[in-house]
Amino acid sequence: MHGVFRFLAVGCLSLACTTALPQGKGVERLYILNCGEGVAGDISRWSPGVNVGKSMDFVDNCYLIKHAQGWFVWDTGVTDAIAAMPNGLAPADPRATHWRRPKTLASQLEQLGVKPQEVKGMAVSHTHPDHTGNVEMFPQAMLYVQKAEYEWPGANKAPRFEAEHPVTTLEGDRDIFGDGSLTIVSTPGHTPGHQSLLVKLPKTGAVLLSGDAVHFKSNWENRGVPANNTDQEGTRRSMQKMADLLEKEKAQLWINHDKAQRDGLKMAPGYYE
Repeated sequence: MHGVFRFLAVGCLSLACTTALPQGKGVERLYILNCGEGVAGDISRWSPGVNVGKSMDFVDNCYLIKHAQGWFVWDTGVTDAIAAMPNGLAPADPRATHWRRPKTLASQLEQLGVKPQEVKGMAVSHTHPDHTGNVEMFPQAMLYVQKAEYEWPGANKAPRFEAEHPVTTLEGDRDIFGDGSLTIVSTPGHTPGHQSLLVKLPKTGAVLLSGDAVHFKSNWENRGVPANNTDQEGTRRSMQKMADLLEKEKAQLWINHDKAQRDGLKMAPGYYE
């Protein structure tokens, strides 16, 4: 499969099976990392027919999760290399997002005293470059990705990940540690194998990390579907699945690119328990 090493283990459905660490007590901390800031040139790309030609500030979050069995990373943002570009990375399409990197992912991990090699597992919501920019900072970490996303051809049909990176391909939802505290939720539509992440914290409660199943608050409230999503109806079904899950788990929805919401949350080195 594109030469990528795939993790195969009969009867083993969680990261708990791949480590020698003892069974723990679930998720202990959730850190929000600044993995990019930018300006979207035309926000009607994400909400067709609404606010045509208007720009909007975007943010790009990564999440570092401390579980009793090890560190887990969700999404990796735009590449750290953008931090060295004085004017950021301008898109070919002026309607798209012009990204900057005020802080590198590497520097934020260092501030927290976490070495990349200590990360046991990771996942990306999907394979767009503003979510996969630093995947190879963690070459040893088991990468969880939906099979439909993994097999989705990249630019020029190039592999989306390095051949040596260990990968577990999924076909639906997955309880990563086998204790219900960290669950990948299949939410296709934005891309063929898009996924979101349900995190259950001991004090904060349940939080659903959207990925790009939804891009900003009004997008969610109006069930706006971006014109460039691969499956319009699939997106709506995924939004309903998320709404049902939010109600069932009494969970908060954290929308990845929504700056107004992000500005009201604690950023690393602060954290949620």
